Amino acid sequence: MLMLRFTTAGESHGPALVSILEGMVAGLPLVAADIDGDLSRRQQGYGRGRRMKIEADHAELLSGVRAGETLGSPIAMLIQNRDWKNWEEIMDPAPREGDPERKRAVTRPRPGHVDLSGMLKYDRDDARDVLERASARETTARVAAGAICRRFLREFGITVGSHIVHLGGIDAKRPDKMPSELNGAADQSQVRTLDPDAEKEMIERIDAAKAAGDTLGGIAEIICDGVPVGLGSHVSWDRKLDGRLAAALMSIPAVKAVEIGLGVDCARKKGSEVHDEIDADESNVKAGRVRRRSNRAGGMEGGISNGEQIVLRAAMKPISTLMRPLGTIEMKTREPAQAVAERSDVTAVPAMGVIAEAMTAFVVAQALLEKFGGDSLGETRRSYENYVSGLSGRKGR
Repeated sequence: MLMLRFTTAGESHGPALVSILEGMVAGLPLVAADIDGDLSRRQQGYGRGRRMKIEADHAELLSGVRAGETLGSPIAMLIQNRDWKNWEEIMDPAPREGDPERKRAVTRPRPGHVDLSGMLKYDRDDARDVLERASARETTARVAAGAICRRFLREFGITVGSHIVHLGGIDAKRPDKMPSELNGAADQSQVRTLDPDAEKEMIERIDAAKAAGDTLGGIAEIICDGVPVGLGSHVSWDRKLDGRLAAALMSIPAVKAVEIGLGVDCARKKGSEVHDEIDADESNVKAGRVRRRSNRAGGMEGGISNGEQIVLRAAMKPISTLMRPLGTIEMKTREPAQAVAERSDVTAVPAMGVIAEAMTAFVVAQALLEKFGGDSLGETRRSYENYVSGLSGRKGR
């Protein structure tokens, strides 16, 4: 059984979202502001729709925290949907007398969305029964859980950040020296990129797509720094850290590919151009007193963290709601039709980076607790420090 897990509940236009994180240690300093900062970051980004102007996301801590510290019990959070007041009649859980059909029924499924598959799988006549939960609004609750995991990781000197390396056909140049505060630098950009020239072109592409009733995708790079060697395991497929991170990022709505380190480019190179040579480095204790000359592996080898930065990339397809809809069928009549045009973003790639940070923080925190255990922060920290001390004093074998 995994020590740390989370679950979410709620629909996009329901009264609220719920996030429950179970397995977090007792004694972790935590206040709502630790969560709200990331909720706010998730709402930012050029190309977002009108929904982000309605919502002002705030996590109400319902359980698991007292006097500014976690208790070791499940942490439940409630995030109100301000837009609920406009959707009460449509999303009311009570049955409707006489006329069972609701307003805003969706019977023209969108190509690329889960509308049609969900209608068929769950035997629904109205795709709203599917799309309300499938909506990326659910990721608000993920970010809340991930923010607590991020706060936990900070206690061990581990940070998680992201920046956008591609959007709408425009590649961003990676700076020669990455900023020490990655999120602080990336968040200064309207599209969360570190390349000012690319930012200008990306914004122009977003404006053009909006005018054309179209949408854009892109790629976020996620960097997790300070992870010690030894998280994850090679011994079973479901314990491999790289596989777990890839699965977590692939679970984000509209993400269609994940790369680690060089990623797909590894397949196009010779082994001598891919593998990271190793040097002794007595000062680099968290990595086992060694250092790689490069980090093409992205911080993991054989499913185990190797002490280098964990570097991931998540590729998001364009959002499937187009203001100039694609062709589909009317499910009631089976006749050709234009897909429904729900209110949506032109692009949510900058927000996807923040969501990917949350999922990365969760998986790394989960792996850290599996490695070091503990019911309290102090107990986990003692185990962690003992392990690092062992790496420092370890003799070659």
